[in-house]
Amino acid sequence: MARPSDHVDGARLWRRLMDLSRFGARADGGVDRQTLTQAEIAARAHLVALGRSLGLDPYTDEGANLFLRCPGRRPDLPAVLAGSHIDSQPMGGRFDGAFGVMAAFEAVEAIRAAGLVPERAIEIVAFTNEEGCRFSPGMTGSDLFTGVRTLAEVAGIRDAAGIAQGDALAAVLASDRDVPQRPFRRPVAAFVEPHIEQGPILERDGIPIGVVTGIQGTRRYRVTVTGEAAHAGTAERRERRDALMAAVRMIAAIDRAAADPADTKLTVGMIEVTPNAPSVVPAEVLFSIDLRHPDNAVVDRLDAEIRAIVEAERGPCAASLRQIQHNPSLTFSPALRAAIATAAGALGLPHRDILSAAGHDARQLHAVCPTGMIFVPCRDGVSHNPAEWAEPDDLAAGARVLADVMWHLATGDEVRAVAS
Repeated sequence: MARPSDHVDGARLWRRLMDLSRFGARADGGVDRQTLTQAEIAARAHLVALGRSLGLDPYTDEGANLFLRCPGRRPDLPAVLAGSHIDSQPMGGRFDGAFGVMAAFEAVEAIRAAGLVPERAIEIVAFTNEEGCRFSPGMTGSDLFTGVRTLAEVAGIRDAAGIAQGDALAAVLASDRDVPQRPFRRPVAAFVEPHIEQGPILERDGIPIGVVTGIQGTRRYRVTVTGEAAHAGTAERRERRDALMAAVRMIAAIDRAAADPADTKLTVGMIEVTPNAPSVVPAEVLFSIDLRHPDNAVVDRLDAEIRAIVEAERGPCAASLRQIQHNPSLTFSPALRAAIATAAGALGLPHRDILSAAGHDARQLHAVCPTGMIFVPCRDGVSHNPAEWAEPDDLAAGARVLADVMWHLATGDEVRAVAS
């Protein structure tokens, strides 16, 4: 039987990735294609046009998730999905998310080039707002698709300019041309998400394929410290309610608490100071906390410590902590992981198990269908950065594995074995 991987064209995959990177291109070679912006709207139209040129049927939903369907022999069967996202960080790279979507295009085209017609449909998907940099938290599209959140819960979230996410979604959907909408929570047979590793392990070990075992747990918070504005030259220190000094004490104490165990990931990536004037005692500070670890018990223990620290270090100020996201660690389907490893082995591609330290839409899909991820190396593990880079040969290898896995999942019997 023809093997889809034999028809994967690495040069074509690379060209399409570079074409996609033109939307939101930065002068430094990176990408600024934040969710639900004009740059993403243009990229979305580009994908619809590409899909139609290949005979794929586009559709969307109220969350602006974009699907491109390759029909199967049995339209009554749930489809298998492959893809990722196309939104980026403000100073993002060309491969994060985008590789997963374009690899899915390449897998579908390879299956067709091999003269194969799947039993069940294969759908390429680009989920909305995976990154969460414009509207926080992220994973909006996959949350809505799987029912984790509702439109009413996310519509009122505003970006830094005050634009509501619901209005931005409406603008994107209004820009679609003859793209029908379908409901959320459609049955899915399986989901595979290819992605660059965003870490150094595969490159360091010289291994082109990572079989992702699961995703480490995370909690995200917003802390608001409220003090009182005062004159920097006249207000006595003992009388001040300095919100920034209280926030600094909290951050330093939280950093010390998260030092054990050593593989804990703690990030305070956002601080907003009001009024943010050099000669005024800060009246209010808002800061973020991003906490991650593979062991749920570690994350839960640090959650309790963070809450205690915020209260203990607030001094004369008021403080509130709001948890905006909690995702426990998870383990992907063993059968689907085995299918990915088998496909890589059959192609003679070295592979290894690897845990994802970053969050992905696969986390949400894991709750509703057998789910897996394929990692490929990225240079020095750098991501969310214009310097993000992946070698064309590694990207092609990932697409070859994906093509064979998607074909087996779409033949009917294989997906039942994975789901059992």
